[in-house]
This record gives sequence, C-alpha cells and structure tokens, in this order.
Amino acid sequence: MAGLPAAAGAGAVAVSLVAGFVKGAVGFAMPLIMISAFSAFLPPDLALAGMILPTLVTNLSQAFRQGWQPARDSAWTYRRFLIATVVFIIVSAQLFDLIPRMAYLLILGLPVTAFAAAQLAGLPLALPLHHRNRAEWALGVIGGLYGGISGIWGPPLLVFLLSIGAEKTEMVRVQGVIFLIGAVTLLGAHLGTGLANPASLGFSALLVIPAQIGMWAGYRLQDRLDQARFRRWTQGLLVVTGLNLVRQALM
Repeated sequence: MAGLPAAAGAGAVAVSLVAGFVKGAVGFAMPLIMISAFSAFLPPDLALAGMILPTLVTNLSQAFRQGWQPARDSAWTYRRFLIATVVFIIVSAQLFDLIPRMAYLLILGLPVTAFAAAQLAGLPLALPLHHRNRAEWALGVIGGLYGGISGIWGPPLLVFLLSIGAEKTEMVRVQGVIFLIGAVTLLGAHLGTGLANPASLGFSALLVIPAQIGMWAGYRLQDRLDQARFRRWTQGLLVVTGLNLVRQALM
C-alpha cells in the first residue's frame, strides 16, 4: 500500500474504519481523526492526501442521504459559508508548506474547545439572527483557511450550526453538502500543488472501502439518537477534537 510497511497500511485501514463510523454517527470528524492518527505514522503529505478520497466519497453519501432536493436546498441556505469556504481553501492550499503547524493548530483548537465546553456547561451561545450572515461569512473564511492547509474545515461549521440550533437531520445533511464541495475543492487545489498525485491518490482510494463500511455502521447509531443526545454527542466530540488539536500543536 503506497510502498508502506504492512503495519502502517493496516493502521491506515483501521483508522479509516473508525473515522467512518464516527462520521456516520454524528456527521463530522473524519478528517480530524484521520489526519491526527495518520500523522503518527505517515509522512505529512501522505497523511493529508490519504484522507482526500475517503472524505469525498463519504460526504457524497451523507449529503444525498435524503435525496437531491434537500441537498440542493441546504446548499442554497448556507451558500455564504459554502462560498467563503471554497474560495479560501483554494487560497490557503498554496500556503501548505509556509505556515507553522503549531500556530494553526493552536489558533483553531483553543477557541473550538472553549466554545464546545461552554455549550456542554449550558451557557447560551446562540447567534442573534441579525448577526447570522456576518458570522456565516466569517466562519466560512476561517474554515476555508484551515481546510486548504490541513484538510480540516469542520469545526467552524459545527460552531455555526450549534450556535443557530440546527435540527439533527439538517445539521448532518448541511455538513455533508459543505464538506463534499470542500473535499472536491481540496482535491482540485492539491492536484495543482502536486500533493495529490497517482501514488498518493492510489493510497487514498484504498481507504475508501473501510471508511464507507464504518459510515454505514455509524448511520445506524445516528438514526437512534434523539435531538438532545445528538447535540450533546456533537458538543462532546467537538471538545475532544479541539483538545486533540491543541495536543498536536504542543507536541
């Protein structure tokens, strides 16, 4: 598998299976799980390239799970976030080798952890409706900036969806739509930078199968979660995600 030792290949398959299950259950965290775990035993460029195709395919499944029309409606409703994310993924992908890893992990991890922990503690952090458009643009820009560099653009979207109180099915579908378009953009951007090449994409393609198997298993859990439990699971996982980003930065 991409010239890797057998243990590294098996580890990549196992990580993809777990990441797919978590994504199926709550709608996000696949890139975060994959990039953080892959970074422990893969070169940085292969770690990022390896998650591109599993992310793209599972987001396709997630976005269109309820059909074409709901997916199109979600894309239109959250178009500001989507446009900002796509534009700034393209911009920041060119900076992959220029920005210190510690800096962007800390800048993302600390506020995400603080926000999700405050929500878990019961603090009201909903966005006033008259600020929603500006917040959507701003968080889309932040998501895009991180997406091109690290392949991670989910936390700013989760912060936005939690703060406006999005319903479970809509929340998962919106993530799928925005993550799908972001994944296509990320692939295109890194075809240009050379990070996505035949060897790295071949490795990435092999990880699609375990990721999708995990996704299907995760869907079964998601369907049994009510709105309140789903929201708390999302908040809790977002805290863990933020702390893991901080951990990686400090290491």
